[in-house]
Amino acid sequence: MPRIPGVPTKAASRFTRLAYRFARKKFGAVPEPVTVSAHHPGLMWTEAVHELMIERAAKKLPPNVRDLAVYRTAVQLGCSWCVDFGTMLIKHQGLDIERLKHIDEYATSELFTGEERLALAYADAMTESPVRVTDEQVAELETVFGRQGLLELTYMIAVENMRGRMNSALEITDQGFTSGDACLIPVPADGSRDSLSGLAQS
Repeated sequence: MPRIPGVPTKAASRFTRLAYRFARKKFGAVPEPVTVSAHHPGLMWTEAVHELMIERAAKKLPPNVRDLAVYRTAVQLGCSWCVDFGTMLIKHQGLDIERLKHIDEYATSELFTGEERLALAYADAMTESPVRVTDEQVAELETVFGRQGLLELTYMIAVENMRGRMNSALEITDQGFTSGDACLIPVPADGSRDSLSGLAQS
């Protein structure tokens, strides 16, 4: 249960209900962070637009590299909501989610490519406090992914740090996107997945 309860649909403004409807259509359930942010509609919409722009702009890295780095960041932060949601996204990229069980062994595991290991180590270095990124690390990443790829990777890890720390501070925990029925589009016509949208459905 979050430290701040989400805004239920019946108490939401018309524009917030529109956001809920869009999220439910896209993900099969309204993400709980959205319902909590709905207490501050200006920030909720800012975040929504930001996320959509990231989705459109972040195209320079291979999806497996980008998504694994974001997932690793969530694991390091202990954000169970982010881990749950990230696993769903990785699954719907058509990537192997079984190897996520071995993410802590990425430095030596043959389940991860050299490129993935570099990105995962960068996620670890960026997420530590204080940050422990080195000149050599950045130079190698730029050589492998190019300058735009390096900037994209840095941005995605930084954004996930924001998401994970905010969710953890407010005790927003896993919602069942992986273990339950919530899923990316298409959503069943009978709306059976809506049961996972929590307060946004009440």
